[in-house]
Amino acid sequence: MNEIVPPAGSSQDGRRWLTPGVRGIGCASLFADVGHEIPTALLPALLTSLGAPAAALGTIEGVSDALAGAARFGGGALADDPSRRRKVAVGGYTATAVLGAATAGASAVWQVGVLRAAAWTARGLRVPARNALLADIVPAGTYGRAYGFERMMDNLGAIFGPLLALGLVGWLGVSWAIGLSVVPGLLAAAAIVYAIRHTPRPTGRPRVRLRIRVRPVLKGDLGRLTAAVAAFEVGNAAVTLLILRASELLEPRHGAKAATTIALGLYTAYNLAATLTAVPAGRLADRLGRRGPVLVLACGVAAFALAYGLLAFDVAAVAFLAVPFVLAGTGIGAVETGQHAAVATLAPEDLRGSAFGMLATVQSFGNLAASTLAGVLWTAFSPSVAFAYLTVWVSLALVCLAVVLRGMRYGGAPGRGAVSGGRGGR
Repeated sequence: MNEIVPPAGSSQDGRRWLTPGVRGIGCASLFADVGHEIPTALLPALLTSLGAPAAALGTIEGVSDALAGAARFGGGALADDPSRRRKVAVGGYTATAVLGAATAGASAVWQVGVLRAAAWTARGLRVPARNALLADIVPAGTYGRAYGFERMMDNLGAIFGPLLALGLVGWLGVSWAIGLSVVPGLLAAAAIVYAIRHTPRPTGRPRVRLRIRVRPVLKGDLGRLTAAVAAFEVGNAAVTLLILRASELLEPRHGAKAATTIALGLYTAYNLAATLTAVPAGRLADRLGRRGPVLVLACGVAAFALAYGLLAFDVAAVAFLAVPFVLAGTGIGAVETGQHAAVATLAPEDLRGSAFGMLATVQSFGNLAASTLAGVLWTAFSPSVAFAYLTVWVSLALVCLAVVLRGMRYGGAPGRGAVSGGRGGR
């Protein structure tokens, strides 16, 4: 297995976590999210200008999301090797920036589809590499804060990206706005290069052989964690369903336009809550020790259960609806931080890439299943039934997390890659 040699001046005592490498990865997430939010926000307008039907948008996005999910799985195997994960991260950020911006020059719908799918594939490949790189940089006792910082920066990008898209469209038009998204995208690539230069260097040991490893990731505490995450993600529907729920409830009293505006305001509150929660959640996870990330994850899942349960009621008051939106935002801030910190804690170093690849794949396809099933229940029965279903699944995830915590009670001391349940951590 590859060993890691820390760079001069790095801290291994658990007190210094916001290193140049962590800041670099955080900036990469910020710039990358700004860069891909611009073409995402403007994709409907671009397709409309090319005469595409509404079904084209759904097909392009569905295929792109599926390819991104598959790429996350393959990217995990690539990221098992410390040297290879650096190249995958740089290549993934660069390719996503260039391919996403290139859609501005498309003259046919099929060209938009190909470029979008390729960009999302590159984006999927880089995710496990980035997450494994972050685990290389910091001591195990600071995983929560490091991943919380990265999630905070990512959420900031989700806020600023659409706002920048609106400004660029008003100034230069849709095509130029999409084309200029390459700038923050390439800044993200530069930031990840900067982070890599401040990442512990792999020793000259033999490279990890490229192979898909599933069974080792599904053993012990790591396997139980993956099952709990899968249960949660099958109940973690797209936030657009929350926006739709608020819009439909508010429309009779406020009208369609005002209802949409209020719902978008509630979505902004969701993003702000996620941004403000991530770092405190990570700090709490570090304070609570080895079981801390899973405890924080459980708190986030509980917040989602409350949010979905409230949305199952037909209450059209803005103040009431603000509560589940803020709960869901707080929940996702805690959940994403806890998930990443828990995987970093439980995965052996030589399986770190595959573990993060499995996590990202479960997130991707779980979200797809949750949104699809909730949409079917919404249409066939009612929104209340859909959110009741989501509440049940998220509550089931809490039971699974309790099993994970019970198993970890008998695990070893905190450390990099420590895995209980009979698997050696190194």
